[in-house]
Amino acid sequence: MCRMLTLCAMLWAVSAAGAAESVRPLALHPQNPHYLLFRGKPAVLVTSGEHYGAVLNRDFDYRRYLDELQRHGLNLTRTFSGTYREVASSFNIVENTLAPVAPERYVCPWARSNTPGAGDGGNKFDLARWNPEYFHRLKDFLTEAGKRGIVVELVLFCVIYDDALWKVNPMNAANNVQGVGKVSRKEVYRLKEPALQEVQEAFVRKVVAELKGFDNLYYELCNEPYFNGPERPWNERILRVIAEAEADLPARHLVAQNIANRSARIVDPLPGVSIFNFHYASPPEAVPLNYDLNKVLADDETGFKGKGDFWYRREGWEFLLSGGAIYSNLDYSFTASRPDGTFVVTTSPGGGGVALRKQLAVLKRFIESFDFIHMRPARGEVEVASGTARALVQEGRQYAVYVHGGTHAELTINLPAGRYRAQWIDTRSGNARHTESFEHTGGKRKLLSPPYVEDIALAVRRIP
Repeated sequence: MCRMLTLCAMLWAVSAAGAAESVRPLALHPQNPHYLLFRGKPAVLVTSGEHYGAVLNRDFDYRRYLDELQRHGLNLTRTFSGTYREVASSFNIVENTLAPVAPERYVCPWARSNTPGAGDGGNKFDLARWNPEYFHRLKDFLTEAGKRGIVVELVLFCVIYDDALWKVNPMNAANNVQGVGKVSRKEVYRLKEPALQEVQEAFVRKVVAELKGFDNLYYELCNEPYFNGPERPWNERILRVIAEAEADLPARHLVAQNIANRSARIVDPLPGVSIFNFHYASPPEAVPLNYDLNKVLADDETGFKGKGDFWYRREGWEFLLSGGAIYSNLDYSFTASRPDGTFVVTTSPGGGGVALRKQLAVLKRFIESFDFIHMRPARGEVEVASGTARALVQEGRQYAVYVHGGTHAELTINLPAGRYRAQWIDTRSGNARHTESFEHTGGKRKLLSPPYVEDIALAVRRIP
């Protein structure tokens, strides 16, 4: 009996090891590295997600939140690791999920000590002790997201925007019992204090070790580093720590770097970075500026265009139809009191809500209806008489077009000879507005849209 139990245990161990090795995390697609491969399928990532506090805010019910994303088929969420938090007054965000309402509601990676005096009113942090609750919550969040087919972008660090945020940060010497962090908030990621750098690197090693088995994960080094944040030497250090911590894995997690607000040309990209993140990337100039890098380009945060759905719908359509692979809309309708996204957005610096999530789901389904791995941004094949058009093409086979401006679109597409089917799509509902099939002898073909408000999409496919 003992020998049988021993044999069963050995077989289970071998099976478990094989299962772990078979897990391949989110990766660049081998045929087209502008896109992703997730669970064996080509992928774009599209979401309208909460303000990054799902893990660190104890009051946020992330299961209800993830259920809402899944309900619309959205497949990404962005969350901050907990090394940074905000306060109630930050950025005029109402019920900010990054700003827990009390010290005990902040789930930090580091444990609290018995010493009072932290800037948030709680006990100081002990940077030599991990908080078990945090890592349980982080892994459970990844697990629940994975069950729903949702990828998690885990942002390891964030710049400290102002003194009020530095006052409550665990890495401030005033807030931890080690007295580590005797630097200004602008020097937190500048390699100025070896003890602080070691704390940061130890955190990265711990997180990577805890999350090594998850396939629905990629890391971002630091949020908005261009605001007095880390420079290249710090980024290189953190990249090296991640690589060393994952050295024994059969496949490593992707790493993202936040490059700029709106757009910038990436010069001398960091080895080890596979995803380049931009914020407020409208118009999508960041894509043509960096498409030659053959990496994934992401519009990773939106906002500051009012509450209307159109601006954020347009931003997503334009970015993906220009050749981007990730669109992460920041949705302020998710709060701790309304984790299902039913909070009515008021003074927060952006929009959100169920209607916008439905519209972004239309965008995701539209892209996924194509064999997009074989498509590229148009290079003159598509022209519009008025308004603005963005397009992905596989010459002679498939054309995905987005138009905004005006109320009628007159498109001219340069098509090889063949038989084609053209379908105009309502970007709000996803319904077909007009469909036609035609035989074409080759050259330019005009296509006229039905009337629309604000924007419309077009799918043209060759009929075999």
